[in-house]
Amino acid sequence: MDSHSDMGRTSGKDTQEQTEFRQYCRDWLAQNKPGEPPVRLPLTALEIMTEAQMAYLKSWQKAAYEAGLVGCDYPESVGGGGRTGCQRIANEEMRAARTPFFPNLVGLGMAAATIYYHGRNELKERLLPPLFSGEHIWCQGFSEPGAGSDLASVQTFADQRGDKWIINGHKVWTSLAHFADWMILLLRTDKSHKYEGLSYFVVPIRSNLGKGVTVRPLIKMTGETGFNEVIFEDLEVDDGCRLDELGKGWQVAMTTLTHERDAGELVTPAAGGMRNESAFNATAIALPGLARNAERDDGTAADDPLLRDRIVQQFIREQAIAQNMRRSRIPALQDHPMRLPLQNKLLMSEVAQDTANLAMDIEGAGASLYVGDSNAPAKGQWPKSYMNTFGFTIAAGTSEVQRNILGERVLGLAKSK
Repeated sequence: MDSHSDMGRTSGKDTQEQTEFRQYCRDWLAQNKPGEPPVRLPLTALEIMTEAQMAYLKSWQKAAYEAGLVGCDYPESVGGGGRTGCQRIANEEMRAARTPFFPNLVGLGMAAATIYYHGRNELKERLLPPLFSGEHIWCQGFSEPGAGSDLASVQTFADQRGDKWIINGHKVWTSLAHFADWMILLLRTDKSHKYEGLSYFVVPIRSNLGKGVTVRPLIKMTGETGFNEVIFEDLEVDDGCRLDELGKGWQVAMTTLTHERDAGELVTPAAGGMRNESAFNATAIALPGLARNAERDDGTAADDPLLRDRIVQQFIREQAIAQNMRRSRIPALQDHPMRLPLQNKLLMSEVAQDTANLAMDIEGAGASLYVGDSNAPAKGQWPKSYMNTFGFTIAAGTSEVQRNILGERVLGLAKSK
């Protein structure tokens, strides 16, 4: 076991079931952790570009699911493990083992809980097992060209014709749509009401490409195509694809966003990446070594006391987040059920951005060299990481929106004008 093997685990008392499951996870991972991947992996699931990357990561998710490390706390009737509080255990052990991440980020973190809480039993039993295994990849159809932070203004419309719905509209910034089999879709079924006119559907995407669905990749400044725009033109879906009642789309969307912000009851079954360090230990592992290898005229970046101080301050911030995550497991230490999860989402995205920015300052002129340049420090990962972090400060509600939610719903401050 390497010196960093316990990083990412939270301390606390496990039940007997959790203790036994933790040992099972450790034993299984010791025997089945994937080795060096045959393809270059992206920083996160949001940047998967090639079929080879997706195939490798899907095979890892399938293996972990079949071993019982995915969907642990969902009932067995919908493909879960039927356990209690064990997904957290699996996540901690996968992070400690530094396994690859799972590719079905939207499916595991957003769609699964939404379908479970709002879907018909038949829909849960049909959709959740292939979601957990990674057989079906999911994407999220929320944002539109005219509705980003003001999500309730979406204009994608579904017109009912008997037991069918005809969908027309335009979604944008849709992560993983270029690989997705299914989409969770917030749309409008009544134009006369803003919130009450919204409904929520699960829609088959891949099987309808060219038959009412068009996916157009958006090239990011990193050169990657993680985002897409999705256009619906007279797409016909069954009424059975609707989640909950008509007009309840906003309430269903809040379930999705709550779990996307890691504030829901069902823990997201996602593992940390093997190629990139997690948000909690990036400075502890990567930045000191980066500084010692970054040459300066009079030595290395590690000789600069200002940079050393910034590295320590960043380490302190990351450790504070880790301790907050430990606190979130203890009900008596939670003054508001939403505060720590919402706070952690906000801080983790901004700390990750600041970490990447600090890494580029350490690299100095070398930070101008990108992925593919043989002279790029750390294979060019830090400039790429920095550019990608802006997506995380926007996803699940921008940092500004997150601060408003914390101020208004947690602290009870007056609504911003």
